[in-house]
Amino acid sequence: MSEGATKKEEKPRKFQAIRGTRDLLPPETALWNRVEQTAHEVFATFGFGEIRLPIFEPTELFARAVGGETDIVSKEMYTFQNPTGLAAMVRENGMLGTLAEMSPESELISLRPEATASVCRAYIEHGMHALPQPVKLYYMGPMFRRERPQKGRYRQFYQIGAEVLGGTDAPAIDAEVIEMVMTFFAKLELQGVELDINSIGCRDCRTKYVELLRAELLKVKDKLGADSQRRIVTNPLRVLDSKLESEQPIIEKLPRIADHLCKDCATHYAAVKRQLELRGVIYRESWRLVRGLDYYMRTTFEITAAGLGSQNAVCGGGRYDGLVELLGGPPTKGIGFAIGEDRLILSLQESGKAPAPQGRDVYIAWMGEKAHATAIRAAKDLRAAGFSVELPPIEQKFGKALGQADKLGARYALILGDNEVSEGLWTLKTLADGSQQKLTEPDLLQFLREQKPVSS
Repeated sequence: MSEGATKKEEKPRKFQAIRGTRDLLPPETALWNRVEQTAHEVFATFGFGEIRLPIFEPTELFARAVGGETDIVSKEMYTFQNPTGLAAMVRENGMLGTLAEMSPESELISLRPEATASVCRAYIEHGMHALPQPVKLYYMGPMFRRERPQKGRYRQFYQIGAEVLGGTDAPAIDAEVIEMVMTFFAKLELQGVELDINSIGCRDCRTKYVELLRAELLKVKDKLGADSQRRIVTNPLRVLDSKLESEQPIIEKLPRIADHLCKDCATHYAAVKRQLELRGVIYRESWRLVRGLDYYMRTTFEITAAGLGSQNAVCGGGRYDGLVELLGGPPTKGIGFAIGEDRLILSLQESGKAPAPQGRDVYIAWMGEKAHATAIRAAKDLRAAGFSVELPPIEQKFGKALGQADKLGARYALILGDNEVSEGLWTLKTLADGSQQKLTEPDLLQFLREQKPVSS
């Protein structure tokens, strides 16, 4: 560049949300708030308390709980080095050591891909086994998995879930957990809800079934795809999850776990179904509904909804009596579920259950300095009474003020000028039909209350 030449100004970078994440904006957030508030209300009636968990945990917690060989842990977690531990190692050694040499403070940490492991960790850490059992907890918040984004699936996604830890493995507990989530969906008027249940037995009978399943799969190995062939060795139960059209006739002929349950597991499963019937919960039995991790046992369930295509599951859950013990706690019974909130919201939107955009109850159109002070006081009093109010920061011409009120979806325009202030009679205009009336301040509040326009 020659001397005196002006360097071409660079355009500022255009920032966008990272792939697999997105912004939740109004009015959509009103639906999210309604869903979450309904969860708070329904879960409380069943005696559940909310737990709020860290966004990240030691990677080993998820490796132990979910399984180090699963896709979630091996491929999908966002994992990074604890920065505090790294700084300490640099200070002490002047260089980074191997993973084997790292101290606990320098461990790998991961953004949580699910919350059950964190709930169990909290149960152990805070000695919750000493509380009256069982302990009923629920949570909601973002989870993170580095999987391929698609409709209703994101890399930062949201879950609402609940766990029952401690006490017994009574079938009534399983049924009540399922009843609670079905009650939640009914309260939201979620369309096309269907519940599938199954029992995957205990460690003894499931182990025998898995070996039988593996033996049968080996006979037809050459007819299966690469993923299913790999799963014959790593986890035969996962073959039952296959969606490949060519594998469906083969899978239909495989032995079913319900025919191989031990006496205790068969009795437990029959009792769960009886408990669901007593509660009026309609279900289907699905022999292919399994959980492939070792700590899962007996009851497993999945709930689907309308408007989501082939990937229509909105909730999955099951019993995991061995998990707390696996994470270093005392032997503890456990059952829980997780709801995919993104998919739940999508289903509600597809079925037309999203709330209408929320406008304002009152738009205050003020004109003149005297009216400004009155407008500020009026806005304060109306908001204290529970009304949503838009108070423009600067004076506007009458026509522009009414135009802005209409754009914001206001129900009423409160017109305050010098005459209204001096007379003590405020003009209220109903924007739907253009009618207006003069009211004293107390009469105005009474009128608005009677019309019940308070924002939901």
